[in-house]
Amino acid sequence: MKQIKIAMLGASLEQNGGIATVEKLIIKHVSSDIEIEHITSHDEGSIIHRIKVFTKSFSLLAWRLLTQKTDIIHLHISDGGSILRKALLALMAFTFRKPVLIHTHGAEFHITYAKLPKWIQQIFSFLFSHCGAFIVLSKAWKDYYVENLGLDEQQVVILPNPTELPYEVPVRSNREKVKIGFFGRVGERKGTFDLIKAFANLPPALKNSAELIIAGDGDLEKARVLVSHLGLTNHVNFLGWIDSQKRDELLAYVDIFALPSYNEGFPMALLEAMGWALPAIVTPIGGIPELITQKKNGLLVNPGDIQQLSDAIECLIEDETLRISLGVAARQTVAPFDIKTYCARLDDIYSSIIEIKPGSKLYPGIAG
Repeated sequence: MKQIKIAMLGASLEQNGGIATVEKLIIKHVSSDIEIEHITSHDEGSIIHRIKVFTKSFSLLAWRLLTQKTDIIHLHISDGGSILRKALLALMAFTFRKPVLIHTHGAEFHITYAKLPKWIQQIFSFLFSHCGAFIVLSKAWKDYYVENLGLDEQQVVILPNPTELPYEVPVRSNREKVKIGFFGRVGERKGTFDLIKAFANLPPALKNSAELIIAGDGDLEKARVLVSHLGLTNHVNFLGWIDSQKRDELLAYVDIFALPSYNEGFPMALLEAMGWALPAIVTPIGGIPELITQKKNGLLVNPGDIQQLSDAIECLIEDETLRISLGVAARQTVAPFDIKTYCARLDDIYSSIIEIKPGSKLYPGIAG
C-alpha cells in the first residue's frame, strides 16, 4: 500500500494547550502507512512573530504542493484569527486540487463566527463545505456546524479528542488532605476565579482539610490577588504551566479534578483526568455532557454558579466512597478514547478522502 503523505498545519508543538497535545499524540501513534509533516502555522508571541510564523507556513505548504509531496492537507482550526489563517491555507490547497481535512477545536468558534459580517460568513461556509471531511469533537458541535455553516451531515465526522491511558492508577483512600486540581489556562473562560471563590465558601473545617492546586498559565496575577483577598494563601498552590511528565505526576497526586468552564470543545484536561480515575466537577457545555453523566462518573454544575460549585466540592471532600466510585466509572468511560483506537479511526478518514477532489460534494464512508 502506498504511504499517504499528510501536511498537518496547526499550533506549534512547543506551545501549551490542547491542540498541540492532540497533534503530538497523532504524530506519535499514527499508522506506519501514514507519513506526517507538521508545519507550524501559529505560535504564541508578538503580532509580528505570529505573522512571520504564518507566512513561513504558507510558503512551506506551497512548496510541498508544487513538488507533489502531499496527498492531504490536515488543518487544525481554533477560533479568532485561526479561522482566517486556515481558510487561506484551505484555499491554496483547493487551487492545487488537494483534499482538505478541517479539524476543529475552538471552544468559542460560535462566538467569533456570529460577530463576522454575513458576506464573510458565506465565504467561510463555502470553503468549509468543500473540504473532504470536517472533524468535530462532539455531536453538539456537529449540529452547530451543519445548522450554521450549511455543511453536509455526511461530511462532518465526530471524533472526540484522544488520551493516553496510564497502565495503573493510585489508590486514593484514607487521604489526610483532599487535593483538588485545576489544569488549564487561568482565566474567566475556564472558570478559575469561580473555583477560587467556591473554595473560599467551604466551611473552615473542610477548607483546612483540603488544598486547591492550580496548574496553568494565563491570568495568574489576578488569581493570586483574589486568593490573597479571600485569605486563601495557605490553601491554594499555583504551579504555573507544567510539562507532560509533571502533569501525570500531579494527576496521580490529586483526588478531585475541577474545570468549571463557560465554553469548551472537548477538553483534553478532562479526558486526561478521567483516565487517571479522578472524579470531575465540570460544567455541561460543549461536548462535556456527552462524556459526563451526573453522579455516575462526575458532577455537573452550572457555569458561574459559585454556590453550586462549592456544594459539589464539599460533597466530594466529605464522601470518599463517592469520590472513588466516580473516578472508577470515569476511567471506564474514557477507555474508548484511547489514542490507538483514535488513530485507527483517523487512518480510515484519511483513506476515505484521499481521492476526493474539492467541490465533489461526495463523502463516502466518513460520517460519524
